Amino acid sequence: MVLIRKDLSKTIAFYLQDGVEVLDFAGPMEVFVYSGYKVFTVSATQEPIISQGTLKVIPDYSIKNAPKADILAFFGGNSGAASQNKDVIQWVQKQENVQYHFSVCTGAFVLAEAGLLDGKTATTFHGALNGLERKYPKIDVKKDARFVDNGKVITTAGVSAGIDGALHLVAKLQGLNAAKRTAYYMEYDNWKPGDGLILSNDSPYNQLANASFFREFEGKYEHEDGSQIIVAYNGVKENLQALINGIPYPVYHESEDMFSNVNSEPIYFKRNEANQIIGYSLTQNGVVYKKL
Repeated sequence: MVLIRKDLSKTIAFYLQDGVEVLDFAGPMEVFVYSGYKVFTVSATQEPIISQGTLKVIPDYSIKNAPKADILAFFGGNSGAASQNKDVIQWVQKQENVQYHFSVCTGAFVLAEAGLLDGKTATTFHGALNGLERKYPKIDVKKDARFVDNGKVITTAGVSAGIDGALHLVAKLQGLNAAKRTAYYMEYDNWKPGDGLILSNDSPYNQLANASFFREFEGKYEHEDGSQIIVAYNGVKENLQALINGIPYPVYHESEDMFSNVNSEPIYFKRNEANQIIGYSLTQNGVVYKKL
């Protein structure tokens, strides 16, 4: 788990029902836990549930004793056990000061039944899109979106799409670089930042630097271990990449000539009087490793 500023930390309640899809909740859980959030599980009772008939899960809390959470998350796989349970829906509706509601797959039906998607746009598992549209006519159901961000309510398509939605929420809360670090750690190479329907005004993808900005940082540099590294722009990931001993490592832009590595450690590129990049240092006034 990475360190996170206290003011950015969130507590997330994962509501799980018997039969819940494993990857629906396990994927986003991996994202949120690595990103530094506190995640706990809650169900109708604290009796063990069976995920996909295979994985036994003992909920941390029941709806009667669950603590407050900043974010409520719901998942598919027998989601009717939650959406059609009046006690669960009443619990959802009574939660106060929830900053975000998040669903994966048919977990959207829980939010819909609680009225949290009325007048909003949403998506769900491809096999349940027509059912969501038919049962809840107040929802504008999108049938070709990886995720839909209404601002404070985020719904995703099925199974692996939950990982995309979770990374998107991390990007909203902590910035795009934090989400990129998590995706890198998870080796989730297929993630396409922003590949969803974003209806909010707080998109984390609006401030991306142009490819031309990164070009002047490209080149061969000295490395602190005495070897050399090659820095180049990765157009797919939209960030610099340092090739060290044959292994590519992403380098993230923070501001101006300051970047950071996968461990959130700063990298300061240095310029000469002609405004040309001449090297980098690992501290503000530290040793400068020259551009060759």
